[in-house]
Parts: sequence; structure tokens; C-alpha cells
Amino acid sequence: MLSILVANSKGGCGKTTVATNLAAAFAAGGLATALADADRQKSSLDWVKRRSDALPSIAPLDWTKEIDSAPKGTMRLIIDAPAALKRTQVKDLLAMADVVVLPLQPSAFDEAATRRFLKTLDDLKPIRKNRKPVAGVGNRVRLRTRAATRLDSFLETLGHAVVARVRESAVYSEAAFRGQGLFDLSGKRAEGLREDWLPLLRYIESQD
Repeated sequence: MLSILVANSKGGCGKTTVATNLAAAFAAGGLATALADADRQKSSLDWVKRRSDALPSIAPLDWTKEIDSAPKGTMRLIIDAPAALKRTQVKDLLAMADVVVLPLQPSAFDEAATRRFLKTLDDLKPIRKNRKPVAGVGNRVRLRTRAATRLDSFLETLGHAVVARVRESAVYSEAAFRGQGLFDLSGKRAEGLREDWLPLLRYIESQD
């Protein structure tokens, strides 16, 4: 089983969007997938409840009170972490993960919060010893803008690269309302947006 922790202490950076779309991508690829929600808002759990039975199955896990194990046979476990993580929470969730996905938006507010969160991560032994990789994901990015360039430069100065840049689109909110991810959709519009996710999916798969 490959476990992916989606985390950042900054609220509103798109953790749930990234977590649900990763889960949809793996499930659409035929992999037994579970989505663990550790945030008390339970946005990921609500998303799974809205999914049609006709869509690829994703097992919902409520980790809002305690961390549990994934169902037997799970091949991909996505963990949606809460904002404002305490150091002990970071350690506990990190212990479950093989790779950390760090969503952030190109803004000064996200950069400041992310800098503090990465300092916490980098101080923990699994990250400090390079045993668990951190993949930055630029969320709601407008490509070829100064903000996008600044985002790349920001993470590189901290020793982590931006693996993928996800463009801003209303498609995500429309799909989420129906319990869908980008990889559940058909049509050229969704197909074009899925290209944004391929570098991240390849990066995650390389850790298996």
C-alpha cells in the first residue's frame, strides 16, 4: 500500500481538492483506494457520500478522532490532514505516509504559513533524513504569470520543488458538488485539466 499525506497548516489552500482528486484518479485507474479524513469539517467524507454508486469505489475513513488502519487490500491511501496541525498530529500522520503532498496557492499569506509548516516538517527525522519526500503542488495557478514563477522560486529556496501546477477552474467545484473528481469526468475540458495532474501522479507512483 502506498500512503499519501496531503497537508499544509494554511487553511483554504486546497488540501481537500487535491486529496479528493488524487483519490478519484487512483480509483479510476483500477486501484483499491481509501480516503482518510482527519479534518473535523469532514469535507472529504461528505464528498465520498455524494459519489454515485456508478463511479469507481472509494472507501471513506473517519480519522477525525483517531487514526485507524486502512481496509485490507487497499492499494492507495490518501490522507486529508486538517489545517493548524499540531506537532504531535504532524508526527502521527507522517508516520502513516510514504509521501507528503503540499498544496499551496501563489500568495504571500500562503508562503508565510507554508514556510512555518515546512520548518516543522523539516525538523522531523523522516523528512530531515530524506526518507519521506515532499511534493509541492501549486493550486489555482495561472500559468506564465509572475505569481506562478514566484511560487516555484519560493519552494526551491526551501529545498522542495513544485512537482505540479493545477490551474484554476470552476470544473473542480462543479464536480465536487456531485462527489466527483476530475478523473471521473469526460470531455475535452476535463481532459485538458487532467494534464496538470500527471506530473504529480507520476511522482507519487515513483515512490511505490
